[in-house]
Amino acid sequence: MKEVIIHGKISDSRILIGESLENVGNYIAEKNVIIITDKNVSYFYSSIFPKAKIIVLDVGENSKSLETVEIIYNKFLEFEVDRSWFVLGIGGGVICDIAGFVASTYMRGLKFGFVSTTLLAQVDASIGGKNAVNFNNLKNLIGTINQPDFVVCDIDLLKTLPKRELKCGFAEIIKHALVSDMGMLEFIEDNVINALLVDSKLIEELLYRSLQIKSKIVMMDERDRGERRKLNFGHTFGHAIESIGKLNHGEAISIGMHIAAKISYKKKYLKKHELDRIVNVLENYDLPVQNIHDNENIIEKIRSDKKRNGDNIDFILLKQIGCAVIQQMSFEEIERIYK
Repeated sequence: MKEVIIHGKISDSRILIGESLENVGNYIAEKNVIIITDKNVSYFYSSIFPKAKIIVLDVGENSKSLETVEIIYNKFLEFEVDRSWFVLGIGGGVICDIAGFVASTYMRGLKFGFVSTTLLAQVDASIGGKNAVNFNNLKNLIGTINQPDFVVCDIDLLKTLPKRELKCGFAEIIKHALVSDMGMLEFIEDNVINALLVDSKLIEELLYRSLQIKSKIVMMDERDRGERRKLNFGHTFGHAIESIGKLNHGEAISIGMHIAAKISYKKKYLKKHELDRIVNVLENYDLPVQNIHDNENIIEKIRSDKKRNGDNIDFILLKQIGCAVIQQMSFEEIERIYK
């Protein structure tokens, strides 16, 4: 097992890479625990859950809403949950987001932790303290920044994941390398076969190196006011594509990274061989790079992005592989270059 610690302004968060779901009870001091999970995870793993009250949600992004939050609040009242309880989210990114948001807002805050059951959640969604729900078909519009006590990344749980879901996590791992570490990208490129075969030792190393990058950025800018925004590389277009298409998060972010890389090239930051290299690594991990959706709708969605500042938006570009920059761009300029 490997460990990464995020030192937040209010509390620290332990990321336990390679720890088992069966041992999660060792990290919870509270007597009363309430678990939030989904139907798939409950079906496969409820037999090894720690003793707790359990709330089971429907699978998928549609659950990530204020309506679901209200249902959970009512369940908390039914179970007589108070501030002495611990909230444990066991699932992928949707469950971690909901569990973290509910725990952070109910009775002004309960302690909480996660067992991440998808590669995407292990490398991104459950890490760093961002907890949010969608609103009016806009991603993560309502949320908090509050660190979980711990995140258990059980690599064995990834073996029941469909390949399409597994690739979502690889998109975020590639993103971390592109914005901060060229050496990490070389490691990703050299280990495609074993990564796609879910080799446990390799996945543990990929997670550890990727989370070292993310934790360093989060600790520099926990409240997401500057440096942390570099982790949004590919997400401006990616979230827009995800909201109007039938792609999952990782697929949409892969296309978004390609678009952001092409804009970086058009603005004479990236060299052509660097752009080609980015395309190659995404395609080698069987991730899409071409957008097939309605461009007008995408531009309209981007105008509702939470990083908007009047007629401009903080857009993440690459000056070179491993070096991201935040540049304020007008929607007009983005649309012109994109088209």
